Amino acid sequence: MKRTIVDASQLVLEDKVVSIKRVTKVVKGGRNFRFTALVVVGDKNGHVGAGLGKATEIPEAIRKGKEAAMKNLISLPIDENGSVPHDFIGKFGSATVLLKRSPEGTGVIAGGPVRSVLELAGFKNIRTKSLGSNNKQNVVLATIEGLSQLKTPEEVAKLRGISVEQLTR
Repeated sequence: MKRTIVDASQLVLEDKVVSIKRVTKVVKGGRNFRFTALVVVGDKNGHVGAGLGKATEIPEAIRKGKEAAMKNLISLPIDENGSVPHDFIGKFGSATVLLKRSPEGTGVIAGGPVRSVLELAGFKNIRTKSLGSNNKQNVVLATIEGLSQLKTPEEVAKLRGISVEQLTR
């Protein structure tokens, strides 16, 4: 079940550049250099997105990446501890990210690419482990994929046709 994509025009978004890569194409006249920028945007209140921008200059690539990320914003459930409602594994390509629920005071325990996604999403207490590939782009997309699959207890209770009290027993 995919989360609804959010309209970015009403949100105050922060952005973070996760990686910038220089890409070379060898042509008859020499080498063509281009740049790709992986950008994550979020409002630190349950909305986050990632995008990839490609251009001949770095600022232009970052701008394009930010625009792409705003188009891919998703809405997330954050519980009262500032954590995820339940443990989950996100997968994208060969990258796998384990997202674990944590009590108050834990902080964000995550590696570089995952940390930027979680901080911009607004999580305060969460533990993660990146498994498989350590490609930054795939790790970021695996994290967002995992976060988009999260469900609140109310959603799960509604799907099962029972009350939240019966679910939490």
